[in-house]
Amino acid sequence: MLAKAPLPLRGLRFRLVVGFALVAVVSALSTGALAFREARTGVLQQSQDATIRQFRNSVDALAAQIQIPSAADQATMEALAQQVSRANQSQGWQVLASYGSLRVGFGADGAAAALTPELLESVRTQPAAVFQRVNIHGEPLLVVGLPVTYHGTDGVPALSGLVMYLVVPQNTEEAYVRAMITAIEHATWVALGLAVLLALLAASGVLRPVRALRRATRRMAEGHLDVRLAVNGSDELADLSQTFNDTAAALEQSVSELRRLEAQARRFVADVSHELRTPLAAMSAVTDVLDEDAAHLDRETGDALRLISEGTQRLSRLVDDLMEISRFDAGAARLNLDEIDLAESVTRTLASRGWLDQVETRLPGPGVLRTRVDPRRLDVVVANLVGNALRHGAPPVRLSLRVNDERPGGAWAVIEVADNGPGIPDAAMPHIFERFYKAATHRSRSESSGLGLAITVENVHLHGGRIRAANRPEGGSAFIVELPLRRDSADADPMDPASDDLTDPIMDDAPDHSMDLGSANGSGHGASPGTQDRRAATS
Repeated sequence: MLAKAPLPLRGLRFRLVVGFALVAVVSALSTGALAFREARTGVLQQSQDATIRQFRNSVDALAAQIQIPSAADQATMEALAQQVSRANQSQGWQVLASYGSLRVGFGADGAAAALTPELLESVRTQPAAVFQRVNIHGEPLLVVGLPVTYHGTDGVPALSGLVMYLVVPQNTEEAYVRAMITAIEHATWVALGLAVLLALLAASGVLRPVRALRRATRRMAEGHLDVRLAVNGSDELADLSQTFNDTAAALEQSVSELRRLEAQARRFVADVSHELRTPLAAMSAVTDVLDEDAAHLDRETGDALRLISEGTQRLSRLVDDLMEISRFDAGAARLNLDEIDLAESVTRTLASRGWLDQVETRLPGPGVLRTRVDPRRLDVVVANLVGNALRHGAPPVRLSLRVNDERPGGAWAVIEVADNGPGIPDAAMPHIFERFYKAATHRSRSESSGLGLAITVENVHLHGGRIRAANRPEGGSAFIVELPLRRDSADADPMDPASDDLTDPIMDDAPDHSMDLGSANGSGHGASPGTQDRRAATS
């Protein structure tokens, strides 16, 4: 049975695309994050340095005009803050000044809220500019604290106590950062699209030889052993294709050799069987003559004569069976169809072998069940199944004949032979229709040829029917044959096998072994009744 095709979400193409996409996304996000961090740091650092430098220059230029610390009064501080703010009004500066407890500023409404305690503490203790980024009501701000120093008498810079504060909106820088984020997102989507495209191209290149290998294996599974793959390149896939070709060539050679040996074996069996028929005919004639005088011979001679006669008869039956198998193997077996009453034919088969008193029958009335079959082959089928049940089963042996018209495709005649014996061993069930198979090893030298059921299978197959074997729940085994009912020779091709399994009400709970006759490996017709040895022995 061929394996099912993989689901789309589990296939190699899907895994390759997902792998490429994940690598692309991770790479794009990692690169984008690093680039964003460096770019953001650079933008903010550049803006911060430029602002602090400009603020210091403005304060230094104006503070030189003030006598610090003696002239640091309220008016002076307001003038200083106003002049610094006016000089940079286009940049939205908000300037505050503090000297001791004095705090003044120009346009500084709400700006004092941006001065954190940490910043205020730092500017009181350090002579250098201190900056901090804060976010007030969702607006990013840069806050700078700049202590004003003066040169003391010893020439060393000293804190004057005057501190200038600057609050600058960072909207421009924030907009630039957002633009970078948007660009990184777009770049990530572009990278993802390119990754998917590359993955599809790579998957196509990888999967092309894989698909070719899958098609080749399917054709090989269908019996085309001459299939080969084109080997391109020198990579692993090329090695795989070459290995497949070598395996296919070796398998084709092995199968060809096996077929040749099988054909030779079949020819050998057919030739041996044919060559044995003439001496066996002469031997049978001699034993028939001697059997007539057996009563007048002494006991030891009579026993020896009977052994020779029985052995000759068994060998004749085996040769006949082998000849029938050879006809089936050669495709020479043909049906001689005739419309008959199945119940009458079954009764005649039992009566000719003296089995009417040993078999319970359930048959329809005369003329109720008529169909076109080969009478001789039907006789072989019934005789083999009933003889098998009588030898290896236990009484009562039952034979029933009925019609099954519940299946699509027309009505079918169902012949069932059941017994109350030990049944068929589970280990033997899969092999029950094979040639020369015997369920019990101690019966390897029985009078049966081991070909009866194989011949039965082939005869049913010729009629386009089916056969199956099963163990009944109440004990014993049953063989069920199903033949298509046809009244007109143009109804259907008798070589077409039935397509549906047989359903038997009395066998619903029993494990069975059905033989699809389109692939049965049994053989033909014309076997002497009772030559099949297939069931477990009662002893």
